Amino acid sequence: MEYEELVRSIAPDATFKDISSGGNKVFRLLQESGDTSVLKIYMGVSRERRERHALEALGGVVGVPTILDRGNTDGHHWIRMTDGGTWDLASLPRNLDIVRSAGRVLRGVHESPGKLTNLANSIDDDNIAAHYMSTLNRLERYRRRLGFASDMLDAARTTGAPHASSPRPAHTRPTPEQFLVTEGGQVTLIDWEWATMAPPEWDVSLASWQLANLLGDQAAAAFVEGYGAAVSAARLRPWIAYHAAMIMLDAAEKRDGRLHDLAPMIRAMADAVGYA
Repeated sequence: MEYEELVRSIAPDATFKDISSGGNKVFRLLQESGDTSVLKIYMGVSRERRERHALEALGGVVGVPTILDRGNTDGHHWIRMTDGGTWDLASLPRNLDIVRSAGRVLRGVHESPGKLTNLANSIDDDNIAAHYMSTLNRLERYRRRLGFASDMLDAARTTGAPHASSPRPAHTRPTPEQFLVTEGGQVTLIDWEWATMAPPEWDVSLASWQLANLLGDQAAAAFVEGYGAAVSAARLRPWIAYHAAMIMLDAAEKRDGRLHDLAPMIRAMADAVGYA
């Protein structure tokens, strides 16, 4: 069954638009009443299960989509959920008030009492320390392709792994594209397939770092301000090194040839570990 035909069978009274941007198929549905919702058709049952578990655990948290309906049609697992809007922080002209709202949404997720079980165990300080060193060691073999000196990895090892506080419900991939914005300025954080229990610093550092790269330091500061917790730049720097290392390693393991486009990741890691 073609996906358009599948959408028609699930929502026969709606018009729809394909808004997919990743592995799953995603459609925005428009009812005759003017109401909109989002239909997500998953590329596997495990993807649907992970996202559904996260959305159910975080039910009622402001800025998290609400499940409206779900099902399995001809072997295709799907969820229909509330629509977060047509803009996101990456496509919207810089608006610091909305960026602060995004920070508040993330803080609400971290303060939720819900338990996310998408991984067998929570990600804690010991996990982070072990994975950080493992990532640096694996990155060493791709150093020439990436084009940086081994001294930078030595500096990263000396600086040490980022400190992780107690695991909380976490998104783990809160990049600017994941924060949707309605015309009224409401913010929704989407794509919860990789959510789990993890240190809140993981989310805060990744989101603020990516916002700084995209919209500037003021936007990053506004996000942290909206988040509302005292998270110092010094505390976030080792996390930026960790994120940059993971991004470089993932690209190096999946791609052949030189990786010149990752130069910004190298600079970010060097800055984070004080490597001149």
